[in-house]
Amino acid sequence: MPKVTVIMNCYNSAEHLREAMDSVFGQTWADWEIVFWDNCSTDESPAIAQSYGPKVRYFRGEKNVPLGAARNLAIARAEGDLLAFLDCDDEWLPTKLERQVALFDANPKVGLVCTDTEMFGEKGTLSRMFESTHPARGMVFRELMTRQWISMSSAVIRKTALDSLGEWFDESLNVCEEADVFYRIAKTWELDHVDEALTRWRVHGVNTTFRKFGQFADETLRILDKHRRLYPGYDAEYPDLAVLLTRRAAFQKAVALWREGKGKEARALVEPYADSPKVRLFRLASHLPGSLFDPLSQLYFKLPGFLRR
Repeated sequence: MPKVTVIMNCYNSAEHLREAMDSVFGQTWADWEIVFWDNCSTDESPAIAQSYGPKVRYFRGEKNVPLGAARNLAIARAEGDLLAFLDCDDEWLPTKLERQVALFDANPKVGLVCTDTEMFGEKGTLSRMFESTHPARGMVFRELMTRQWISMSSAVIRKTALDSLGEWFDESLNVCEEADVFYRIAKTWELDHVDEALTRWRVHGVNTTFRKFGQFADETLRILDKHRRLYPGYDAEYPDLAVLLTRRAAFQKAVALWREGKGKEARALVEPYADSPKVRLFRLASHLPGSLFDPLSQLYFKLPGFLRR
């Protein structure tokens, strides 16, 4: 039984798949397996994955399903005590797993360990995850809800921590399913991190994730409702988080409206939060055509961390 199961979910990822898989085979920690879930790819991804030999356990779904469901299907085949996640266009540095496993071994109360993440594109490094948000350690539910610092490809989760949630990835969510898992683990387990960029997240121009602000708004509010159901007395214990998530959803919805050319409606939606520098900057940007969203988003990733924060 391997110590670590690496979960790789794939759909037509042939372009960068070898770099991703090579980064797993290059790990200094060797006690791992890959559970490779192919979500009905039509490119060369299946052949590439199966060419790596017996440490890769290849599975192919009967039909294409949303990513949260695909992750659950892969997790059901995992045999490791720890679950690491690697998207098929991202990469790891060689000591990533070794450094993370050591933190789990040192503290049985830790449910999740991440690393800093370097975001990169065709022209090189764009920024680092911890550059704008330095994470906390321990019981950090409030801190994580306030500012999420975990990239999926950096996360390693203790399997018993995931099982303790009663639900793995919430298959009703399409853009916030990863954050939802991180939040729920942080509520009852300690978190830790390696303060070094051992994960590389490939940014393709403007990743499709950043185009889905309307969905983010809806799912942010659904997560708030979910927490109220799961954690009695949530509003009394975390009144700041209830306000924060409501404001965050309003901002996300406003961005979606701006992209649709509805700048006036976008400004009205965030008017109650006009004391925020981020909102004031957005209100200025919303006077520009929504077609400028893509180049402005690319500019955002090039800003120093203190400005993006």
